[in-house]
Order: sequence, then structure tokens, then C-alpha cells
Amino acid sequence: MRYMTFGRNTGLRVSELALGTGNFGTGWGYGTERDEARRVFDGYVEAGGNFIDTADIYQFGQAETLLGEFIASDRERFVVASKYGLGASPDAGVSRTGN
Repeated sequence: MRYMTFGRNTGLRVSELALGTGNFGTGWGYGTERDEARRVFDGYVEAGGNFIDTADIYQFGQAETLLGEFIASDRERFVVASKYGLGASPDAGVSRTGN
């Protein structure tokens, strides 16, 4: 795995390939069960990956929950990029939620 510096002054060294976790869980009616998500995660880590993308809305929160379990024992090894959503309802939005 090749690495690069994240930003100009962060001092963070991240893998050039990030792992997306949008399919970790089955909250949307598709995706991967916990054991399969773990295998994907472990394969990425074994290849040298340390940069992970997630969001609170992925699989209605299951992705972040699973990722939290997977990295808990070695948290300092990983750089996690997360986003927040505005909600899943048609009425969700900044003007309605206050976010």
C-alpha cells in the first residue's frame, strides 16, 4: 500500500486507497452482514489500509456502529472520515432540522 500526507499540516499519513463503509450493515435492505463486513475490513487492513470513509446515514447507522467495533482495539492506527446526514425523511433539510 502506498501512503500520502493528509492535508498540508496535519501530520497524518493515510493510505492512498480509502475503504468506504456504505455497505457495512443491512439497514437499507441490502449490504453486508457483520461477519462479511469484518472480512472486508480485515482484508483492507492486511493490505495496509488505514483511511476509512463512513457516515451516520450509511445503513441507518449500522456502518458506523460496525466500524466502531472493528477499530476499537487499535483506534490510533486509523484515520476515519465521517459525514453527517440531514435525515432520511422527505422533510429533512437544514431549514427543517436546524443542522
